[in-house]
Order: sequence, then C-alpha cells, then structure tokens
Amino acid sequence: MEATRKKGPEVMTVIADPAGGSPSGHEPAGTEVHGTGRELPSGFTAFTDRPGNVAELAELAELARVGTPHEDLRDWLQLVDAIGELRVLEGVDWEENIGRITEMLHHSDDAPAVLFDAIPGAERGYRILVNAQSERSRLAISLGLPAGIGTWELMDEWERRRDETEPVVPTMVDSGPIFENIVEGDDVDLLKFPTPRWHPQDGGRYIGTGDAVLTRDPEEGWLNMGTYRVMVHDATHAAIFMSPGKHGRLHREKSFARGEALPAVALVGLDPLLFLASALEMPYGQSELEWVGGMRGRPVECVTGRHTGLPIPARAEIALEGFLRHDESRLEGPFGEWTGYYASGSREEPVFEIAAIYHRNDPIILGVPPEKPPYEAHKFRQYLKSANLRRELRLAGVPDVTAAWCHGVGGCQLFTTVSIKQRYPGHARQAGHIAAQCRTGAYLGRVTVVVDDDIDVSDLDEVIWAICTRSDPERSFDIIKRSWSGPLDPAIEPGKKGFNSRVVIDATKPFEWIDKFPEAIGPTPEEKKITRDRWSWVLK
Repeated sequence: MEATRKKGPEVMTVIADPAGGSPSGHEPAGTEVHGTGRELPSGFTAFTDRPGNVAELAELAELARVGTPHEDLRDWLQLVDAIGELRVLEGVDWEENIGRITEMLHHSDDAPAVLFDAIPGAERGYRILVNAQSERSRLAISLGLPAGIGTWELMDEWERRRDETEPVVPTMVDSGPIFENIVEGDDVDLLKFPTPRWHPQDGGRYIGTGDAVLTRDPEEGWLNMGTYRVMVHDATHAAIFMSPGKHGRLHREKSFARGEALPAVALVGLDPLLFLASALEMPYGQSELEWVGGMRGRPVECVTGRHTGLPIPARAEIALEGFLRHDESRLEGPFGEWTGYYASGSREEPVFEIAAIYHRNDPIILGVPPEKPPYEAHKFRQYLKSANLRRELRLAGVPDVTAAWCHGVGGCQLFTTVSIKQRYPGHARQAGHIAAQCRTGAYLGRVTVVVDDDIDVSDLDEVIWAICTRSDPERSFDIIKRSWSGPLDPAIEPGKKGFNSRVVIDATKPFEWIDKFPEAIGPTPEEKKITRDRWSWVLK
C-alpha cells in the first residue's frame, strides 16, 4: 500500500490497502482529500462552498453563534461548516458503505453532518447529505436560533413560535435554482442519482428518506407536505409508502375513490426547515409550506410544476413530479423502519409515475434513513415533538403541565413522559390519557408515563425510578384498547395490524396521601440545570 499527501490546493490521493480499508485506518478506499489551509480530520475533503478567506468564515461562524435565518440547504451547509460540524467524504459506494457509515453516525454522540461526493457510478457533484440534524446545534441552525442554545430554551422557543406563527402563503415565481435542470419525457432517469441501499435487507433503493411529498386534497383543496418513504422501481417509476391515517394517505384515498390518479411532488433534496415541517405532526388542513413562510416571516418562493400545477419550493435541490396511479401497483419494501424492524414487510403499493425531474446543478439528496432507535430523526424530533406535546396538553386545558418528553429510544412515539404539578384528584390520569390520544401522541404509541414535577422527564433513569417507586400496578396502570397503530408496529401480528393498545402509567405520588409520601433525595431538575451550567467543565 502507499499514500501520497500534499498540503495546499493539490489533491491528496489515498491508495487503499489491498486487504481493504485504508492506510490510516480512517479513510475509505479511493477517498480523495483536498488541502484547504484549515486542519481537517484525516480522510475528509474540504467543503467546496466554503468562503475563500478566514474573515468570511469567521463571519459565518458568528452568525451561527447568534442565530440567523438561512435561505436553502446551501446556506445551511455553509453555516454548519463554519462551526466545524460538516465533513465531506469522496469515493464511498452507494451499494453498501454509505448506509453503513450513516448508521454509525446516527448512533455516535457528537457526530458531524457528512456530505458524500464523487460517488462511484454517479456524476461528480451528485451528492448525499446524512446526519444533518442529529445534534442540537445543527437543529438550532435550521430554526435560525443560536447554535449553543440549551434544551429547554430551544423547546420554549419552538412552543412560542407554534403559538404565534401565522401562516404566510407562498409567493409564486417564474423560475429558481430548482429549474436549473428540467428533465422530462424519455429523458427522465431516476437511476442517474446515487440512491443508496440504506440497509442490506431493503427491498430496493430508497431515494426518499429525508423528503417532503406535496399533495393537494382533491375535495377540500388544501396542500399537505408529509414525509413518506420513496423507493425507486426503475428509471421512471417509484413507490411512495403512506401509513393509514396520514394526511397524504387521506388525499390518495379520496383521489382514488374518484377513479383519479393523485398528482404529487416528492422533494428528495431540500432545506432542513422544510423537512422539519414535513416530518412533524401538523393539524389537519394546515399547509406546511405556509407554516414555514410564517416561521421565516416571509413567503416561501415556489415555482409551478409543469405537469401537476403543484407549488415546488424554488430553492429545493431535487423534485420528482408525477402521479400516484390508482390503476397500477407494484411490490414495495421491505424497508428498515423507525421502530428498528422490517415490521411492514412488502406489499403492493400504487406506482408513482414520474413525469418530470427538476434539480439544481450539483444536486444534494437529503438522506435520513431509519435505524434502530434512537437515530438522527429521533434526535431532533425529541425536542420538537416534546414541545408540541406539552403545547397540546396546555391547549386541551390541562393545568400545570411542567414538561413533556418523547423519548428517542421509543422512536419519539412509543414512550412519552409528562410531568405535572398535581392540583386535584385525577389530574395525573387526565394528563396521561390526553397525552396518549392527542395529535402528537395518537399514532403508534405504547407507553405514556405521568410523573411529578421533581422528575426530569428527559432522564430515562429518573422516569423508570419514578415508575418503580411511586406507582403500583393495581392502582397506577390504565389500558386503552383499539388505538391508532399501523403497518410499522412490530408488536402486532401480521394480518392484524391497524389497532394497538396503550398503557398510561401514573407514576406520581398518590394524591390522597401526597403529604405523607417520603421525601426524595437529590436535586430537582432546575437545581440540576444550575449545577451543570456552573460546573459542567468538571466533566471535560
């Protein structure tokens, strides 16, 4: 084996060990690393859109530190690069190793966002971004908040925005970066994109994992943007899996009942803020595009799809426009899903017939493939879904809800915890049952725990301690039967999926003798926060 390394603008080529791997033990075989004047970890390449001088880079880092809005994925990447949380890898194959590396990143603390380029078999510049929002600092950049914001401060700000944001209708424009390349008719070719096989047992290559699928209700006219997995069938056809009850699925059912195909646009490369809006539970009838406009304080600029008439964000990376066929289906799946299993198996799903592909020059696929919990999506959803849950309880009239947490180990669905300051008999049961059945908690839940306000809901050890020491199964466990589940539920027997049951655990001190309950040792959540703010340097 041999490796040549040169500083400056020259390319550093790593020649792999014939037995596999690389001479340093870090670089994948065939990786190229470019000198940049800034120290990079071994095996990585400089981000090509990095500003050319130190002053500009420092300015971007300061903007990320204080919080600033971004326009699109390219701006977002510059901000993330400026705070040192972006890496670029070249020469990694889509067949196996992009998926393997992504899984490793998802399950490693403090892992960077990684941009894959020069993927074998694809044109240079056709890129894939993974692990984009696994860290709170990068989620903060997506929201235009200071990169160093704390957990509860971020959640408070998210809840405030949910309360105060007024929808802003998109502005339609004639053109935008998404129209830099328009591919239609016989030239449509999904296979030119380096779509990974994310998991070895997947039934195909999934181009849509960190995506947003746009559909319009054929009866009511409102626009939905939801995240549904998209599998490539061939050059011109794909499949979009939508779980029963999801808004896009409702649009599809209404359209098919009329004997009509459903127009759809799948954004498979997009701004992280658009992806957040797409991936979270929004109220029925609310347009996520309008909501993002309200969040930013200005409309999302959109072009009009040439075949469907649907709005397409003008600064998106890649848009697949076409029709979900009511009269044609093909086998879709299996696919490793967010529960950590291939629970939904394979089934016939309507064919998504691609009429046009729009993409920017050097397009970027946003990859957020599910892994065993917690993975990237759970790491950012835990903040936003938890704030949404607390907000929904407040809006439902439950008083003194002090905190809520959707635990990543349960995919931010299967295990949730709510803390309250008990005010009256039945207060804990009220909070638990509403948390288990409100919009945020209803789909594919399993365990909802209610604790007192001296418990840190984000600390699973404390939550389990409260269950073990404050609840008694005979008194404290309620079962809710025939709740909303779906094909992805691994605990339900195949052929019987659709419903499941829930357990609501009252792990609060019994209200009727709360004054006699033994006093707990240890700090309150607020005292713990003060200690960490003051003394966290001891841990480093």
